[in-house]
Amino acid sequence: MTNYIFRNYSEQVCIGKIICLARTYQKHAQEMKTTVPEDPLLFLKPESSVIFNNESIIIPKMSSCLHHEVELGIAIGKDGKNITQDKSMSHVLGYLVALDITARDIQSVAKKNGWPWSIAKGFDTFSPISDVVLKDVVSNPLDLDLELKVNGVVKQQSNTKYMIFSIERIIEFISTVMTLRRGDLILTGTPEGVGEIVEGDVIEAGLGDICCLKVDVKKEK
Repeated sequence: MTNYIFRNYSEQVCIGKIICLARTYQKHAQEMKTTVPEDPLLFLKPESSVIFNNESIIIPKMSSCLHHEVELGIAIGKDGKNITQDKSMSHVLGYLVALDITARDIQSVAKKNGWPWSIAKGFDTFSPISDVVLKDVVSNPLDLDLELKVNGVVKQQSNTKYMIFSIERIIEFISTVMTLRRGDLILTGTPEGVGEIVEGDVIEAGLGDICCLKVDVKKEK
């Protein structure tokens, strides 16, 4: 199967695994009626879930309730295992704005039964991403406004400075569990304000003034 690719201006990089974090903003944990973990809480999404700017999120026939979650994404540029915090930033290629789309009805059943979230998070089109902005362009990735609009109305608005874990801590922790490869994406979790999206919606997301993303929502035929 051919991987999706994103451009690093001068070269093309194949997208690898997508590593996601949950409960990384205190207010989002509160709205989901859950607690913040001591260590990053991880789950994976397939690269086949990725779509790009001006493409469409597809509501699958299996679900009747999709939610938007806007996030800071980190693109990995260099392989590494057991990366220490002081070396972690040398493994970062750049940053992007991403959506972690969730089939909330499927996830709710999974949570109730103690099942994994893979189906709820892993449908095709459930990981829209913007272009990658090289890290040298970003002075401080942990002081960027995150915003998501649905049909022009702001639904999520926060700043990456409210993330519980630093980027260095996130990379260190993930790399103790699994080797990070060039092209892997880390989605760092969503702030408060998640909500439902329906057919016909237009979603716009932004990460400071460095990158943006626009997608619409359609039903599976």
